[in-house]
Amino acid sequence: MKMINAAVIGCGSIHFCHVAAIEQEPASTLRAIAEIDIEKGRALAQRYNCDFYADYHEMLRDPRIDVVHVCLPHHLHQEAILAALAVGKHVFTEKPVALNAGEVAAIKRATTETDALLGVCYQNRLNPSSREIKALLDSGQLGKMLSIKAVLTWSRSGTYYTESPWRGRFETEGGSLLINQAIHTLDLLQWFGGGVLAVKGVVESSFLSELTENEDTAMASFKLGNGARGLFYATNCHSADSPLLLEIHCEKGLLQLHHNTLWLIEGENKTPLISDENPSGSAKSYWGNSHRQAVFNFYQSVRDSGNTLYTQNKNYTDIYDAEISLNIVGAVYRSSQLRKWIMLTDK
Repeated sequence: MKMINAAVIGCGSIHFCHVAAIEQEPASTLRAIAEIDIEKGRALAQRYNCDFYADYHEMLRDPRIDVVHVCLPHHLHQEAILAALAVGKHVFTEKPVALNAGEVAAIKRATTETDALLGVCYQNRLNPSSREIKALLDSGQLGKMLSIKAVLTWSRSGTYYTESPWRGRFETEGGSLLINQAIHTLDLLQWFGGGVLAVKGVVESSFLSELTENEDTAMASFKLGNGARGLFYATNCHSADSPLLLEIHCEKGLLQLHHNTLWLIEGENKTPLISDENPSGSAKSYWGNSHRQAVFNFYQSVRDSGNTLYTQNKNYTDIYDAEISLNIVGAVYRSSQLRKWIMLTDK
């Protein structure tokens, strides 16, 4: 198995999940980290026994590095992704892949000019419950999907914004609740529903209005590609981070994800199907526990990419997948402004 030499750009809280995955992958090693906070970066490099760079552009010149993990604030994603792809590094980035359609278009162009791969971390697709739901829906054994409901109630305090001033500003975060916390839920909703054809939504700022110039609460209705209705509510104004509540109503039964356990309800019968594993100490429970699997899948695709038999059967979320949920976020914002349905072409 080919050894993969990895590097991480940006050492905010999410980077711990990526480092843990790199360390647990049997044929990979963390070669370097890049962090503008020099004192913090040097301490972490010593802890990880790897090289430290204050400037990631210098790090990208290291020929040993195969894969770069981008764990930066949202507005810095595009620049780092383009810089890494330009020198032939494979890139695995946190969501969102970019801030807007223009940045996505530039990144898509860059991927066509290199053999390097770009993966986006949508780890919740790999949760055991998500995989079970997708398999059941694809099998058709529950009949046609009629509707799907998703409720996400999380908590964000003042320190969340003051400790990282890029948060809460449209220019640097690209929004707030929808593009940061709820984008994973929107991705699952469209993934289960065969894409989104149209959306009508509302975003509001309430309890966190003094902390962020963007929304802290949102609700939306979706016309899904498989003909079902989608109903969505999310907020950062709860007093705790509750697990995602998801219900999928089909002709022959109801799938319910409640407290991280997936249930199948058929009439009076309620059967537990699968529970999501408890997260490791490197991750927060409400993030999901599949960063490790997402990294493993991407690394395997990197290893396979040099094989002449490699096909389009990729095992990771790419720029085109990530673009769908970002477009949905933008459509909810536009719908809230215009107070009307917004059509999307992606299915």
